[in-house]
Amino acid sequence: MVKVGIAGAAGYTAGELIRILLGHPQAEIVWALSGSQAGLPVHEVHRDLVGDTDLVFAAAPDFAAVDVVFLCMGHGKSASFVEASDIPAHVKIIDLSNDYRLEAPGNDFVYGLPEMQRAEIKSAQHLANPGCFATAIQLALLPLAAAGRLKEVHIHAITGSTGAGQAPSGTTHFSWRNSNISVYKSFTHQHLGEIGQSLKQLQPDFEAAVNFVPLRGDFARGILASVYLDCDWSLEEAEAAYDTYYADAPFTFRSKAPIDLKQVVNTNKCLLHLGKYNGKLHITSIIDNLTKGASGQAVQNMNLMFGLEEGSGLYMKPSAF
Repeated sequence: MVKVGIAGAAGYTAGELIRILLGHPQAEIVWALSGSQAGLPVHEVHRDLVGDTDLVFAAAPDFAAVDVVFLCMGHGKSASFVEASDIPAHVKIIDLSNDYRLEAPGNDFVYGLPEMQRAEIKSAQHLANPGCFATAIQLALLPLAAAGRLKEVHIHAITGSTGAGQAPSGTTHFSWRNSNISVYKSFTHQHLGEIGQSLKQLQPDFEAAVNFVPLRGDFARGILASVYLDCDWSLEEAEAAYDTYYADAPFTFRSKAPIDLKQVVNTNKCLLHLGKYNGKLHITSIIDNLTKGASGQAVQNMNLMFGLEEGSGLYMKPSAF
């Protein structure tokens, strides 16, 4: 059994992580750390877990008792936690924040997108889990980058309210979000850095713009990305390239039929659909931002890091209705 510690355990991604790990046949949660909720039963905060666990939020970590620590903390807080903690060298770290995703001197965290970095993830000691928008968008583009076919990219992508975290804000409370939609961080979203880093890794000469307009949706969870670019492949050539690239990916699939968000909510899947219109290739990509976009992908990476079956604990049915 892989012994697990979770830091920042009171938020949305941690709640999903706990839910997944409680059903994982080869993992055991040893402690779930939360400074604000220490001493409370986990199910009093993550109320969907009533009856599933007697775990109590811990006030301090016990690194000697675990094999891996998941950091489910806000951006900027993971790095501070790591720097302030005496984490033994043998304990693996999986960070779900933005703190270690970009290459930098002294950063030994492997970027954890399994569809691109599977071999590197298997030997990683420290891993940076990709962002949710970044996952959906990269999976839409990786086969093109691998074939050297990327040109200027245009993206509109919409996310559910859980993507903004558990703490309420002016743009997440119900009366504002309900029956509403809005654009935010146009062309400046923080996930553009990791997207560009991955695309250049596969296509080193790629210098064109990645034009990304994110939208807030009036639903709780999920991401739909609509991506298009000029492409001289036929639709059949593009479909063949995507099928080949993802042939060994247990959770990423091309759908022949048009796709909708409910097909992936509550799963670790990414579904892709391709279309060709007047010289432009259009890719629709859908994921659940809390599973494939966060905690599910983190468990997928844990499985790879510990030599387990990649999909262990992650075969979940979508909430289709």
